[in-house]
Amino acid sequence: MALREILILPDKRLRLVSEPVKTITADLKKLVEDMFETMYDAPGIGLAAIQIGVAKRVVTMDLAKKDEDQERRVFINPEILWSSEERSLHEEGCLSIPEFYEEVERPVKVRVKFLDLDGKAQEIEATGLLATCLQHEIDHTNGVLFIDHISKLKRDRITKKFAKAAKRAAE
Repeated sequence: MALREILILPDKRLRLVSEPVKTITADLKKLVEDMFETMYDAPGIGLAAIQIGVAKRVVTMDLAKKDEDQERRVFINPEILWSSEERSLHEEGCLSIPEFYEEVERPVKVRVKFLDLDGKAQEIEATGLLATCLQHEIDHTNGVLFIDHISKLKRDRITKKFAKAAKRAAE
């Protein structure tokens, strides 16, 4: 296992559309382990492979609270099959947009199909934090960031702030 560097806005790779995983390999399983280690270290509750520069449709997630046992979940090639018309607001943040949080409106319930780490097809219906997190991470696999769901004014302000910080860091 190895810690990987998390890409930070305005890195253009965050806008790439990730490729589907064709076969479950030892390399893919190592990628998943690295993703969990990186996600826990950050610390975060979800991570898409593109956030560490790997354009594969792989998501890791653990929604357990700090005092609870880990609940590691892996979603390979996740796809939303259905989402409810009912919507709700949740405060979201992102490891690729550190220390910025904003209310985002998303469907309350989603049905998602995916492959597990054994390559078996799975389907779940999710609500609450799991639904929000799945939508957020699946967005990443499609090159979409949570700030794309907020007002243009706020999004532009955030993008400029991170672009300036990246420019300063490069100097």
